[in-house]
Amino acid sequence: MSTYTVLADVNEDEFQNAQELVSIWGEIREDIERLGGDLLDSYALIGGYDFLLTFEVEEEDAAMQIAMAIERHGLDTQTMRAMSIDRMGELVDDI
Repeated sequence: MSTYTVLADVNEDEFQNAQELVSIWGEIREDIERLGGDLLDSYALIGGYDFLLTFEVEEEDAAMQIAMAIERHGLDTQTMRAMSIDRMGELVDDI
């Protein structure tokens, strides 16, 4: 499985208050699972982005579908493939 990280910003025009924003997380988790992913972690952030989500999927197409599904909930996202530092070390050793 491949791991993906999503940095998300709230589109303030979509939400009236924090409670409304919190209510979408169950729907986001359901979308990720429906599209073949496994939500690993989710965090609220202080700084340039509002939230960080990490999920695993088998195929890149599913990662793209998940990113689009998250955006439909009123979040602006940047999705990136992530690799563990241990795996990166293995690749460097092979060079």
